[in-house]
Amino acid sequence: MAKPKVIIVGAGFGGLNAAKGLRKAPIDLLVLDKTNHHLFQPLLYQVATAALSPANISSPIREILRNQKNTTVLMSAIEKVLPHEKLIVSANDEKFPYDVLVLATGSRHSYFGHPEWEKYAPGLKTIPDAIKIRERILLSFELAERASDPSVAEKYLRFIIVGGGPTGVELAGSVAEIAHKTLFNNFRRIIPSQAKIFLIEGESEILKAFPLKLRKKAHAMLAKMGVRIITSTHVTKVVENGIYIGDDFMESFNIIWAAGNNAPSLLRTLNAPLDRMGRVIVEKDLSLPGHPEIFVIGDSAQVKDEKGEPLPGIAPVALQQGQYVANIIRKKIPKENRKPFKYFDKGTMATIGKSKAIVALWKAQFAGLFAWLLWCFIHILYLISFKNRILVAAQWLFSFLTGGRQVRLIQKPIYDEHDAIFQSRRKMKQLQKKYFSDKDFFK
Repeated sequence: MAKPKVIIVGAGFGGLNAAKGLRKAPIDLLVLDKTNHHLFQPLLYQVATAALSPANISSPIREILRNQKNTTVLMSAIEKVLPHEKLIVSANDEKFPYDVLVLATGSRHSYFGHPEWEKYAPGLKTIPDAIKIRERILLSFELAERASDPSVAEKYLRFIIVGGGPTGVELAGSVAEIAHKTLFNNFRRIIPSQAKIFLIEGESEILKAFPLKLRKKAHAMLAKMGVRIITSTHVTKVVENGIYIGDDFMESFNIIWAAGNNAPSLLRTLNAPLDRMGRVIVEKDLSLPGHPEIFVIGDSAQVKDEKGEPLPGIAPVALQQGQYVANIIRKKIPKENRKPFKYFDKGTMATIGKSKAIVALWKAQFAGLFAWLLWCFIHILYLISFKNRILVAAQWLFSFLTGGRQVRLIQKPIYDEHDAIFQSRRKMKQLQKKYFSDKDFFK
């Protein structure tokens, strides 16, 4: 008798945890992902701010699942699901039949109906995203150093982060540390600590998911680091040299987007009910309505807690959902016997900078050095491999003792035809003539 064919699309926290939970199941398991690696996204902002390298927070999927004899791993970008035919279709029109399907495809940043903003304000979801942001940040200091006009240098040293959730807060704190500590005494014509960092949030406060006491502490920590926080404010337009807030214009060549998420377009092929973020509104057992053999988990699914509020798109939710779905598949539990998924909230935390973090752990709330040490411990513990844990711990110890960031690499030349800031050689010539003293710089 042929073994059931189970396919997991996506090897993020949810998909990988589901795959590991099926390691001893009598099935043929196929794991598909458009990349060849699992990415520890909670630390991706540290790649974007030169604290860690991509290899520190990623591991090959094949290596992680190498001892699972029932598992095959393939790189493939899935574009369509045909639920009634029990088929999924890849970008190159390859078809994969399944008996059970788990969709754990994650999410991408949302520009609220303005995808054209992405080229000017990159988001942070993948390693290429992080490298692009890192190089923009570092390149800005280099261009400011070359500017003969102080007003031009000031524009390069203005950083705008849109979105006051954990990612936006962590990015703002890290950019402030780069300017005030990492680059101290590295330049001769500019003073990096004079960089201006703005954090813009549409809600009345940053970190709305945290208790009020911790939100205020985080606000105070960021302000002390020189971050200017602007709340109750929405960005209405993004252009190549700044943002509009209503009719007001803020000029900057460094805009980072951390303001929202959208589920992938693949989910629309399910012809299932979706929420405003494009997530599938799943049933209580995380299955697709009308299709008990299809599960949707992680950032791709809208699941409500006991209070009727949607669960946040964070790693612990995806991890627990992966375990839950693996248990159903492994035990072949029929739909009518499945207990509803319940998320066990182990607490929330966010780091603001070195020795600065906030933690909400059940009824306990604390901030400062101990919260930061706990944040470090938890994140090292959840890294996927022992090698990554050692590398990250060593890098963090070095940074803590010296304030240095060892991944300050600019891999592209000063002129990049794909960079929206510097779109044409003519524009570079104009910049050279108007602002720069080195006539041979852009030849």
